[in-house]
Amino acid sequence: MKYRELTMEDRRRIILEGNVLKTLFLLSIPTIMMAIVQAMIPFTDGLYLNHIIGPERTGAITYSQPTINIMLGLSQGLGVAAMAMVGQMAGKGDVKEVKKISLQVLVFGIFCGIVLIPVSLFVASYISTTVTKDMTNDVYLYLSLYSLVIPFQFMASIFNSIKDGTGNPEASFCRMVVLLILKVFFNFIFLELLRLDIKGAVFASLSAYIVVSFWMYYDLFLKKYEYQLNINDYRFRFSIIKTLIKIGIPSMISYMMINLGFLLINMEISKYGAIVIAGLGIASNINSLCFQLPSCISTTVTTMVSLNIGVGNKEKAKKIYKIGLTIATIIALVTLGIIIPNVTKLTLLFTSHEKVLNVADSALKIYTYSILPYGIFMICQAIFNALGRTTVPLIMSFLRIWLFRYVFILCTQKYLSYYSVFYGNLFSNVVAAIFFIIIIYRIKWESGIKYAR
Repeated sequence: MKYRELTMEDRRRIILEGNVLKTLFLLSIPTIMMAIVQAMIPFTDGLYLNHIIGPERTGAITYSQPTINIMLGLSQGLGVAAMAMVGQMAGKGDVKEVKKISLQVLVFGIFCGIVLIPVSLFVASYISTTVTKDMTNDVYLYLSLYSLVIPFQFMASIFNSIKDGTGNPEASFCRMVVLLILKVFFNFIFLELLRLDIKGAVFASLSAYIVVSFWMYYDLFLKKYEYQLNINDYRFRFSIIKTLIKIGIPSMISYMMINLGFLLINMEISKYGAIVIAGLGIASNINSLCFQLPSCISTTVTTMVSLNIGVGNKEKAKKIYKIGLTIATIIALVTLGIIIPNVTKLTLLFTSHEKVLNVADSALKIYTYSILPYGIFMICQAIFNALGRTTVPLIMSFLRIWLFRYVFILCTQKYLSYYSVFYGNLFSNVVAAIFFIIIIYRIKWESGIKYAR
């Protein structure tokens, strides 16, 4: 039977009863493809922006991204909690509860995104004061306008969680493909034809997400399938939201603190000027593709483990972890073999500015070696998320960015200059991966979710 012909019940059955390796590959194919497509969005954005508005002005967008991601950390945390809750209900075959949880999370997520619009405007005023004068206006403009995109990104994040939690990751993949195509199209319109510079970058994102939101609405509410939602069934359920927040808060804080760490690191780098930030931005655009590949398997691991834990099959859950870890490691090693010999060729795609290229090449060479420990870290994190034990990833993510990386940068910056950022990335991922592997062998493989009443 072809993958797309599998019903939700078929997928639930193969996750619970099928061969782990075959099932992992079957469900991971759309996830891996999605990761590649997802990473192509900042990659293509970077190509457009660096060539049209120049690497120095593109650096303002690079600097702003952690600030946006801090706010989006709320949606990511909600998404992690939703995937665990939906996944465990799907594992039990409780279709009614899956639909109820999905609808509650979706409405709550969109509401949170709308609330963040005025917050974003306030944040933009402050962040624009932390950069050099030549970047101030661009940073403020980008952050202010981007506030309009945030509610749509919340909807997209929750959509992915609902689909992934029910073992239907190809729906997330299709959405991402459509988004990529639309982003390229609108980038061409607003940046290439209309030459709107920073404004054009935001308008391209906003236009793409608006169109995709209509598609997501159709998929969730109009398309006929087992978990079809009905907005008329919505009644605020405090118990579900309370459980969602309880499970999601650690992940929310984790994502937000991680990106706050990135923001503080950017502030440390900003004193070296726009050229260094631009070079780091190019390396990050390429790395977004590299880092997605070994870690994308973690989404499938979360789904498979949560469903098996939901029915008490902890031995199979452990087997899924071990096989997932092996696959992520292999993907990381293959990626290293492809990227390292082609570093200069890749950075030349973005700019010919010699000083920017020097920074980008150095950053990419060191960053790329972090792929292996990062992939291991993500698989371990997936296990705790699947179990609903999101406090552990919170603590470990905090340590990875704030202790292992940020403190490393502060201690070595005097000797390594901005190279301390590159080596700090590698050091933090290696140490965090080692710690996580040690912890994972000491946990109880049982659900940590206790539903509120």
